[in-house]
Amino acid sequence: MPENNMPESFVPLLSTHDWNEEWKQLQKARRQADDAAHWDERSKTFGISDAPNAYVRKFLELARIEPGETVFDMGCGTGALSLPLGQAGHKVVAADFSAGMLGVMEEQLKHRSITTVFPKQMSWEDDWASHGVRPGMVDVCVASRSIATADMKDSLLRLTDVARRRVCVTLATGSSPRTDERVLAAIGLQSVLGRDYLYAFNILANEGLMPEVSYIESTRSDSFDTADEAYQELARMVQDATGAFVAESLRRAALERLRDWLGENLVQNERAGEVDAKGRAAKRLRLRVPRSVTWAFVSWDK
Repeated sequence: MPENNMPESFVPLLSTHDWNEEWKQLQKARRQADDAAHWDERSKTFGISDAPNAYVRKFLELARIEPGETVFDMGCGTGALSLPLGQAGHKVVAADFSAGMLGVMEEQLKHRSITTVFPKQMSWEDDWASHGVRPGMVDVCVASRSIATADMKDSLLRLTDVARRRVCVTLATGSSPRTDERVLAAIGLQSVLGRDYLYAFNILANEGLMPEVSYIESTRSDSFDTADEAYQELARMVQDATGAFVAESLRRAALERLRDWLGENLVQNERAGEVDAKGRAAKRLRLRVPRSVTWAFVSWDK
């Protein structure tokens, strides 16, 4: 027998497991990622407030982008990060696959007379070099809540390649704008969400990089005109979150429980009619407790 009853060999799975392969399988089991057309349509409902929200302020604080540094913002959307960075004088290449989202950002660039942000229609999967995005092109790369790609490792290493100094991304810790573990638990579904940031952390660590993790808390004040609208929206959330992880019979039973849960958790919205930062009016009903979303801010220096 080996001394101290230890096995003859020990393989540490943490360092040998293929986290990117597991990520790929997870993505296949999840709902299909939205395409550019979906975000083109959604862009019609987007507006931008003059001041960055709490999430953006915290992201930029943690990013520690130095004066005069250049930035590549991948999956920029309507420019939540690119606009304040441009206003601060940074040169920013802002890329997104949605022409509609870029169009909203371009209107804001004109409105605010920002001339240092350069929009670029490009996806994570495109040949970046053919779009002029080259290795070592900028000081800092950022990707805010935009890594929903089939190949996590490829996405992270692309950003690392483009940055000269630093990369900063945010990923879901469980709940996200589309999913709420509290609701899933309340209706009898155990959490089926991957901890996306853990995949990123382990992939980066196994590549010899040294990622750091901080957290950004945010809340969502969902509102609805009717109880049926609330049910339809949360039912879509359940369908999206469970994907191929849950048998259809269990999903149907959970959706039945969802109606009872909403009966106890929908209340009158005292702020009905008020307009938010994106120009949307609050509706008649809201959830008793606002949804909470925690984002993992993962950063690494080159």
